Amino acid sequence: MARISRGPRSCRVTSNQVGRSVVGSLSENDLHNQDRHWSRHAARYDEVFLDPYAPDVENPLWATLAAVADARQKTVADLGCGTGPLLPHLVQRFDRVIALDFAPGMIARAKERLGPGAAPSVRFVQRPMHQLEDLAGQLDVAVAVNSLVMPDVRLIDRTLRAIRAALKPGGQLLGIVPAIDAIAYHVMLLMDRALDRGLEPREAERLAALQAERRYYDFVFGRFRFQGLRQKFWQPFEVEHRLAKAGFTAVTLGKVLYPWDESLAGSGELEGFPRSWDWFFQALVGPR
Repeated sequence: MARISRGPRSCRVTSNQVGRSVVGSLSENDLHNQDRHWSRHAARYDEVFLDPYAPDVENPLWATLAAVADARQKTVADLGCGTGPLLPHLVQRFDRVIALDFAPGMIARAKERLGPGAAPSVRFVQRPMHQLEDLAGQLDVAVAVNSLVMPDVRLIDRTLRAIRAALKPGGQLLGIVPAIDAIAYHVMLLMDRALDRGLEPREAERLAALQAERRYYDFVFGRFRFQGLRQKFWQPFEVEHRLAKAGFTAVTLGKVLYPWDESLAGSGELEGFPRSWDWFFQALVGPR
């Protein structure tokens, strides 16, 4: 089994943020179990979970954050902050930082990462991402890195509307979402490799599906299931659709590029191919 990760990896788990309200088929007990799952993994999160902040990852988020004008006078929210890998950077750039996550274990680790010195400029909030009523019109920038993965798209839509309402006119949402098409890309390369070795198409397909752990993915709906986790993966057109549906404007789409490494099946023979990816987006809030 490949390492669990937040980047585009075989059998990847992508986020520490799943909604906790009762929505659709998700029961309160199911969602509480998600909360406990992420808290349980918090202690070894940085060892076990790969993420888009690694030095060998090409991530447009850094340049986009650096381009925020007058950041020292602005408020940013890290929505689904996890153990807080992005928080030190945000603390250095922005006047006020809100760190939100629904798992208490993640919040505890994020506080440890920053230490007591950062406390005055950081407000830690333990709650789901769609409960932002008290932040209405207060945020200049919101960041959601692999946290918009709720398996019920109604909750994703609700969360995006809540984020938009929390942003000031002219504010922006920066996000990274896991790409289901990157999984299909990896499967294609694995199948090509098997065919090049002389396997018959049916056997090549079976081997590629096994290596990429196809059984955990529903490609039509972009769903992922593994050991009780249920998450949403995204197509590029869906990023634009759901952001526009929530009222965002000027959506810009880009890629977070990951290296071929030991966590990906067949990585040693795939280094010459274009890199795997997740989707990065920037979306603006127009005047109300």
